[in-house]
Amino acid sequence: MLGMNPMNALGAVNISAPAQSNSLAGGGGQGYEELIPLVLQLSELSKRETALMELSKKREVYPDLAPVLWHSVGTMAALLQEIIAIYPMLTPPTLTAQASNRVCNALALLQCVASHTETRGLFLQAHIPMYLYPFLNTVMSKSRPFEYLRLTSLGVIGALVKVDDAEVISFLLQTEIIPLCLRIMETGNELSKTVATFIVQKVLLDEMGLNYICATAERFFAVSTVLSNMVQALIEVPSVRLLKHIVRCYLRLSENPRARDALRQCLPDALRSDQTFSQCLKDDVTINRWLANLLYNITEGA
Repeated sequence: MLGMNPMNALGAVNISAPAQSNSLAGGGGQGYEELIPLVLQLSELSKRETALMELSKKREVYPDLAPVLWHSVGTMAALLQEIIAIYPMLTPPTLTAQASNRVCNALALLQCVASHTETRGLFLQAHIPMYLYPFLNTVMSKSRPFEYLRLTSLGVIGALVKVDDAEVISFLLQTEIIPLCLRIMETGNELSKTVATFIVQKVLLDEMGLNYICATAERFFAVSTVLSNMVQALIEVPSVRLLKHIVRCYLRLSENPRARDALRQCLPDALRSDQTFSQCLKDDVTINRWLANLLYNITEGA
């Protein structure tokens, strides 16, 4: 049984304000007498696995865990060692539940660093997200340890995009996160698809991201084809949470003139019909409003 709850990765989908920096000495967090020894144990290989598990469990208790992790000597290097140690297990796929659980505890701490206002920029400048990209590129491996690894890795990227930050979007576009997300959107489980679609949505909501996706027909159709396939799949197995992100992506695309013209031809019929998803969407005012705006844009928009 894997230890950390995979639903924690969906914290990236809950669009709320990130933790703010507080003084290490004060505030409402638990005392730091327990935290500091655990952080120091990350640099001791014999104690690292237990320290990873304990810190992962308690990361929400300490508002300033992220700065402590970043600024303490050797800690980030220890977390990156945990990431790199898994690479040989990716191909051929030999990742065990225990190994997946251990690296996901390290990823949970990286997500903490990625979401904190004081450390997010430093996290990007060090190009740490790129260490996670090999984990996202394992879509052919369907076992639970791999699904869990992908979901937790997506949670780190989701934590970065949760706050509107042009620097984050620029980094993700330059390092080509979109193709990785699209593959997961096509083949992952529902949780992974949801976080991956959320990341694409946040990229599109940034003007730079929208312009990037719509700059070439190839990029636009890569995104729209995956979204269309997902809509078709949701007809059989509905998910309001996933559909909400898909519709928001389409609505944002419809705000670009070139994409709007293309959507007049390629928007799935299921989204044009009032009946296809009417039962599962009857109580969701937000999605219904987005759908109405989307249909208006592609029928009446200039």
